Amino acid sequence: MYDIKNLGKIKNLEANAPEAMKAFWAFDKAALAEGAIPRKYKELMALAVAFTTQCPYCIELHSNKARETGASDPEIAEAVVVAAALRAGGAITHGTHAMKGA
Repeated sequence: MYDIKNLGKIKNLEANAPEAMKAFWAFDKAALAEGAIPRKYKELMALAVAFTTQCPYCIELHSNKARETGASDPEIAEAVVVAAALRAGGAITHGTHAMKGA
């Protein structure tokens, strides 16, 4: 199912929902723009979220963008383990709902 070529179909979304897609692209650009948080860190954050949501498109796009902004393999590896820790932590904390206790 995953094929990077599918991103070419975004044009179909833009043709059929032009205002919403314009708003999306503007928001996406603003969210990832240089600001109080440098772009490199924002791209590493985007990668961590992509690993958590397991979106192969986002992983590919944001790993490339992270590298373009100067992210190294060790920084990307740390984003991977931060994402893994958060997913694991979510399972642990939600697991408490299944426990019976005093």
